Order: sequence, then C-alpha cells, then structure tokens
Amino acid sequence: MKTRTGVVLFGIGVFAVVIAAGLAFFVAPSVARLPYDLKSCTATVKEDCLRPSIAEAKNAQFLYTKGGDAPEVGIKTGTLRSTTEISPLPDTTDKELTGDLAGEAVVWRGLGTVVWTERNEMVSQYEALIALDRDTASAAQWDGQRLNDVAPPDVPDPVSYTGQLYKFPFGTEQKNYEYFDRDLRKALPIEFKDSEKIDGLEVYRFEQVIPETTLNFSKKRIASLIGAFAKKATSGEVKYSNTRTIWVEPVTGNFIKVSEQQRKTFVPNAGAPTQLLNGDFVYTSDTVSNNVASAGDSKSQIQLISLWLPIGMAVLGAILLVLGSWMASTGRKAARGRHEEITDESDVSEDEDGKVTA
Repeated sequence: MKTRTGVVLFGIGVFAVVIAAGLAFFVAPSVARLPYDLKSCTATVKEDCLRPSIAEAKNAQFLYTKGGDAPEVGIKTGTLRSTTEISPLPDTTDKELTGDLAGEAVVWRGLGTVVWTERNEMVSQYEALIALDRDTASAAQWDGQRLNDVAPPDVPDPVSYTGQLYKFPFGTEQKNYEYFDRDLRKALPIEFKDSEKIDGLEVYRFEQVIPETTLNFSKKRIASLIGAFAKKATSGEVKYSNTRTIWVEPVTGNFIKVSEQQRKTFVPNAGAPTQLLNGDFVYTSDTVSNNVASAGDSKSQIQLISLWLPIGMAVLGAILLVLGSWMASTGRKAARGRHEEITDESDVSEDEDGKVTA
C-alpha cells in the first residue's frame, strides 16, 4: 500500500512540474501580449478596457481660431483639457494585417481632442491609426497607418510610426527607449531616469527632452500665421520644443502619469515672434488614480500566472517527487523484508524425532 501511494504521489509530482513548465513557457508569454479582444471603457464595459487619458494645462497660452460668420484668430489664455481615447479595431486587425503582421500585431485608433474649458470649445483634434506589435507595444510597419492632425483643406503629411506611443512593453526595463512625437512625426530617445512610487505603486520615470526644432508647416499654414501676426513678413517658421515625462508601471508597461511642457513659437522674417502655445499639460488626479488601480490589477494577474503559479506548482511537484520516491522506496524495502522473513520460516522443519532441522 505504501509503495502504491508513493508511486501515485510521484506521478502527481511529475504532472505538477509539467504544469509549472507549461505555465512558465506557454501561458505566461500569451498573457503578456496585447490581446485581440481589448475594448474601450464604456458604461457597460468597465473591466479589462482602455480608459480615456485626460491631461490639463492651466493658465496656458494658445492659438485660437474660429471660422463661421464671425471668424476669430488670436492668442488666448485659459485652461486646456487634452483627452486621448484609444479604440482597438479587431475587424481591421483581422482583415488588413497579413503576412508577417498576422497574429503579431493589432490595430488601434487614437483620438486626441484639446478643449478650451472656459468656453467648452475645441481648440485642436487629431486621429491616428496605428499597428502595434503585440509583444513590444511599439509601432509596426503597416501600409494603413495614418495621422490626421491638420484642418481642411490641408492634407496631412505621410507618417511612418516607430517606437512607443500609447504604452511601453510588458516587462519594461530600466533603459532608454524610442518614443514617437506627433508634432515631429518621428521617434526620439526617451531616457530612463529613476524608479519611484505613485500611490504606493512602483513606477519607472522616463524623460524625453526635445530641443527647439522647426516644424514642417505647409505654406498655407505659414501664410495664415503671417496674415494674423506678421503682415510685413514674407516668410516664417514655427519652432517647437517639449519636455515629456512618463511614469510607467513596468510589469504591464501602462502609463500611470504623463506631463508635457509644450512650446510653439511663430518666428517671421519680419516682426516680433508670437507664442502659439505655452502649456504645461499633466494627467488629472482622477486619470492617475484610475491608471494606478487598473495597472495594479493587471500587474497582479500577470504575476500570478507568470510567477507565483509556476513557482507554486514547481515547489509542490518537487515535494511530491521527493515524498513519492521516499514512500515507494521504503515500501519496497518493507515488502522485501517481509518476503525474506517468510522465506526463512519456510526453510525451517522438524524431523520424525522432533528435532529441528534446517
């Protein structure tokens, strides 16, 4: 009985070790990938979804334009509220991502809107369509990508996304990455600076400093700026700079907090420069709190499947292997001992005179 129990325990131990290996090498990698069925958060979809990110710039100085019957162009001061909404597009992913991208990338739609809160009027808006690598969350090369960030009749310049955009990789490391800047339409290095805590959650702080750079504005856009702010000028350019800081939860790669110090200045060849944008945007406290809660839950799930369950199953398997081997071994020894005793007794007999002979 003891031998049989030991064999059973040994078999369960082998099974537990196999399960641990399966969790570590097959299940865990699939968990730490961008899923196909991720949804945007709505009134009915509240879990495992993408929430809008809201940043505010108080006392910002910005270019305001308004068309219609009473057109208005000028530099205003007020609070700007920037909202970024992400919508995964599973149908587009299935239909348009073929070849090397099939199964390895997903298509997301990003919609960014900036509103002047005092008037509740939209100041600017952009739409982005991008394919993201499911493992690294970085941009994947795809013919369908686009960035619509200019008002008609201007036509947006072609875009080629590279680097990180809306999240960092699962298992973010303490190293530098490439991060895409929408105004420059290219990725630049973003440096790891430090490990910190936000509301008790460990995060990595990254910083990207973009020095003053000339933006690629169309002739029509430059002409409209000349007409509004430098009528004696014949040409001009728009200078842009930004200091972007992103706090990332490293297990999930999710953004917890983002701040940007954006500056844009119109510099004509005649006349004084005009500050088109001077705003320090930072995630609202509600956005940060939601991100902390969401990232904390996702982090716990990933660690459970990729770390604690494999370790637990491996430890259980090792214990059962040792215990099963010991029980089977001692059981066999005990059975062998009993067999030898029976054999010894069967070899002993008495002769007719009552003498014991062997």
